[in-house]
Amino acid sequence: MSTPTAGLALVAIKLAHTAIWAFFVACILAIWGVALQGRYGNAVIMIGIVLLEVIVLGLNGARCPISSVAGRYTHDRRANFDIYLPAWLARNNKLVFGTLYGAGIALTLTRWSFERV
Repeated sequence: MSTPTAGLALVAIKLAHTAIWAFFVACILAIWGVALQGRYGNAVIMIGIVLLEVIVLGLNGARCPISSVAGRYTHDRRANFDIYLPAWLARNNKLVFGTLYGAGIALTLTRWSFERV
């Protein structure tokens, strides 16, 4: 597992995982932005994109499938062994962004329902 090839593979996996994570974080933050602008169709699209990730995580026991792939290349199991994030954020990722996602959905529904009245 400590071969140069394994090291390069792990770097590539961590880079890809970080990029995918950033995409979903951008979608979660976009929910807030578009909902506040009253662009509810766009909010629904962002909610749906993130929901697909939630389903994938749910089907995989609340664990990102990329973590399993990264685990083949290292014995390290720190919270951020598979992604370029600070350990505290990797450890609390689902709590932080799950809360923002849920609150973004609530914001969208609340603003949309008040506009329809």
